[in-house]
Amino acid sequence: MQTIISPLVSHRLCLAPAVPRYRLPNNYHRAPPSIRLSNHRSTTSPCLFSSAAASRDSEMATEDVQDPRIAKIASSIRVIPDFPKPGIMFQDITTLLLDTEAFKDTIALFVDRYKDKGISVVAGVEARGFIFGPPIALAIGAKFVPMRKPKKLPGKVISEEYSLEYGTDTMEMHVGAVEPGERAIIIDDLIATGGTLAAAIRLLERVGVKIVECACVIELPELKGKEKLGETPLFVLVSSAA
Repeated sequence: MQTIISPLVSHRLCLAPAVPRYRLPNNYHRAPPSIRLSNHRSTTSPCLFSSAAASRDSEMATEDVQDPRIAKIASSIRVIPDFPKPGIMFQDITTLLLDTEAFKDTIALFVDRYKDKGISVVAGVEARGFIFGPPIALAIGAKFVPMRKPKKLPGKVISEEYSLEYGTDTMEMHVGAVEPGERAIIIDDLIATGGTLAAAIRLLERVGVKIVECACVIELPELKGKEKLGETPLFVLVSSAA
């Protein structure tokens, strides 16, 4: 399974000291034991650099060409340490949504990738996949299908259980929302351990949908979530620092 990082170049995000705005997001998780800082870190924004390490195990659309939109997106995302409890790094994309240019560029990069590819389904994973999925779907002429938590959809549903760190959860989709043979992408804001995206893949494949790709704004590669996606490709805009 390959990870494709950004349309033009990958950036890693590094935590700048004592700065309110910086990197990464989807579900929060425990902070890694240490955060590597760039020698060129900024005092006003996250440090950004081309991801040589990521390029070793990821396919990049165009090498050695910097797209200023990626840096803008990365610098608009922040991490909230120790929220909602100590040891958790909360990945906050609300600052990206407040930046109209960064939000527009995020959608545009996905639209540029998926337009004219015969995709008829954009499946969004609850909850932040609901933010990015609908505008992408509208722009490429596809329908948006919400992948929801239990008892959130009013009609008849098809369900898929998946594992969490402590227990299990379930993802649901309306019966009849998709048809066998349709081509789909699955959207979420971040891939961490990969459990929710893997469940979404299984759920759609059970009804005969072809998964073209999973797409996220951010990947946390140290959590190896892409390994749970099997042969389904993963496309991300920003890769976090280990």
